[in-house]
Amino acid sequence: MMQRNRFSLLLLGFAPVAFLLLFVVSIRYGAKPIDASTVWDAFLHFDAGNADHQIIRHSRLPRAIGSLMIGAFLAISGALMQGMTRNYLASPSIMGVTDGSAFAITLGMIFVHGASSLEMILFSLIGSLFGVLLVFAAAALLPGGLSPVRMAILGTIIGTFLSSVSAAFAAYFQISQNVSFWYSSRLHQLEPSLIWLALPFAVIGIAIALLISRQITILSLGDEISRGLGLRNWLIKAAAMGAVVLLTGISVALAGKIAFVGLIIPHVARFFVGLDYRRIIPCAGCLGGLFLMLCDVLARFLNYPFEMPISVVTSLFGVPVFLYLIRRKGGGKHA
Repeated sequence: MMQRNRFSLLLLGFAPVAFLLLFVVSIRYGAKPIDASTVWDAFLHFDAGNADHQIIRHSRLPRAIGSLMIGAFLAISGALMQGMTRNYLASPSIMGVTDGSAFAITLGMIFVHGASSLEMILFSLIGSLFGVLLVFAAAALLPGGLSPVRMAILGTIIGTFLSSVSAAFAAYFQISQNVSFWYSSRLHQLEPSLIWLALPFAVIGIAIALLISRQITILSLGDEISRGLGLRNWLIKAAAMGAVVLLTGISVALAGKIAFVGLIIPHVARFFVGLDYRRIIPCAGCLGGLFLMLCDVLARFLNYPFEMPISVVTSLFGVPVFLYLIRRKGGGKHA
């Protein structure tokens, strides 16, 4: 316990340094490297006529901030889902949450012409809720459907179905080019205005996650134990799902579908800080932000000078971890 407490403090001290380092690398390097003095001038003496200044202020800065935020949001969402369901395979990308968001955004673009950025965020939030409810409803109706592996299979099937329907609608209504952003997760196309609009939703989602973190720890022990300790399981699960919907919905609205962050990072956080979700949730947020920033930087250099979609990079880490979890833990629930 003492060792894990020390690690928690070490992470809190190390995280700002790592964030700063990755932030600088993210701002400076890409298809066109930019020297440090130009970066400095772009912040202190911005020149609208300078192309490098425009790249820094309107592309790379929002991208760095966005990757940090989205990584944290998805990791916290995954931690909440894994603790709430005791399902070590639970994550927004596997349980249909991100696919539901993208599906609702597609419908919004079809039926609400000229939708504002705020409306797109609201569509995404509604879609997140729809996706996760669909998966849990299907799992509840099937024998043994709530087991980790079966829920993962159901989530994958329903997510694929929603993606296919979205693609069919987009092709029929000739908006495939417009919706491709949300399915290929291009962080370099992130709109700076969306970051500001997403902040209130993010604050609410993170606040809920932190407030119920102790109860999530109790829930992770099992429904019978938590009820025996006087916990209102349905209320805590509803609050946790609300936080997941908020954090995942705004993540998809900001940069599209990004896979595996919510699956990998909570396990890493749990390994280092133990089973207490009062530590897991903030630790997962920090590590998730760092992880996605790192993946974003790698995406620029794995096929230089061309960029690789961020989900390809996260999948390089996520798929082996996913297979390892299935092989190591089988169909059981985590403790």
